[in-house]
Amino acid sequence: MRDDAGPITDISKPGVKLDHEFVRGLRQDVARLLGRTNDKFPGAQPVSFARRHMEELRKEDYYVCEKSDGIRYLLYLTQDDHGHACHYLIDRKNDYWYMEKRNLHFPLPNASPAEFHVDTLIDGELVFDKVPGGGKEPKFLVFDLLCLDGKADLLSKSLDKRLGYFKEHVMKPYKKLFTEFPQELPFQAFKVEMKDMQFSYGIEMMFREVLPKLKHENDGLIFTCRTTPYQFGTDPHILKWKAPHDNTVDFRLRLVFPTVEPDEEERAEGITKPFVDYDSLPEARLLVFKGSERGQPQYEEFGEGLHLSEDEWEELKSWGDPLQNRVVECCLDEERRWRLYRFRDDKAEANHVSTVRSVLDSIKDGVGEQELIGAAKGIKDGWKARQQGGGGYGH
Repeated sequence: MRDDAGPITDISKPGVKLDHEFVRGLRQDVARLLGRTNDKFPGAQPVSFARRHMEELRKEDYYVCEKSDGIRYLLYLTQDDHGHACHYLIDRKNDYWYMEKRNLHFPLPNASPAEFHVDTLIDGELVFDKVPGGGKEPKFLVFDLLCLDGKADLLSKSLDKRLGYFKEHVMKPYKKLFTEFPQELPFQAFKVEMKDMQFSYGIEMMFREVLPKLKHENDGLIFTCRTTPYQFGTDPHILKWKAPHDNTVDFRLRLVFPTVEPDEEERAEGITKPFVDYDSLPEARLLVFKGSERGQPQYEEFGEGLHLSEDEWEELKSWGDPLQNRVVECCLDEERRWRLYRFRDDKAEANHVSTVRSVLDSIKDGVGEQELIGAAKGIKDGWKARQQGGGGYGH
């Protein structure tokens, strides 16, 4: 651990971003670890919750947890050429962030505190928790485990077993270490906790008790099937619920600026030909991702543009940041106009056209909070029936 070790201050830049030369080998290492033939980002991605998923919750065992409004990473525990522990955070762009201060430690169970996990891949989200006095502390909230000490057969096991392995082999020794050496915890890059998973019929408790007590931002719920294996890419058994009015779409922004004739003052300055006016309010087009062709991302126009007021445009210009071709998260306002919610520089591409359709379905035919709570009894009855029939378990 370096002398300047301490908590990270920016969850979007948690370490040193590795350049292409170094990251290529690491991507191949992770692909081999998982038994994959490609080195793309292996994390599972949810689908938007739609009305048809109500029946899915009644028929299958699901866990529910809060959807943190943080940044999703895979935490890769490995070792360097000298046999020392080193750690990387892998974002959705498949960029690798090296935790250069070496201020994370994950000891093995029933072993010397100096021994540590390697070839381990943990799925989670980095958030900032608010602390008394107006401060904030970084936490990595774990919701899945892909590989433990080189054993990727975890991928084929059910979610409850994957989480059980993480709790027993990683979380317990981690907690034990910092119970014995609490003075070391403030120097860690971030604290690690497991996300609080409830049975899917505990929906009312989520809304009434869990969500109001959160110390970090939240923007919905995640339902994950208890019985299915880990799936790379889009997983139809991970359901992302947001209140219908909170659903958002990630587009790529294309600004088209007007071509104008020079005014008298400009003509006096020698400008005589029409020119592109980069100060005026542009037409803000929204593009959706169609997939890649020969390694090149393909986009098409969405059909509706981004609504920008003059004041909003002036504010965006004042930031001095590049705007063209950035990924933007957008929401519909009360007049059903697409508005800028935030920039998504953590994403390499906008939402795929199929994802956009799914989100639009959720907005059009969405399930509200009260309707979800009202469905809890039927979901619980399904759990209990499967438990009695040997197909599941409950409390």
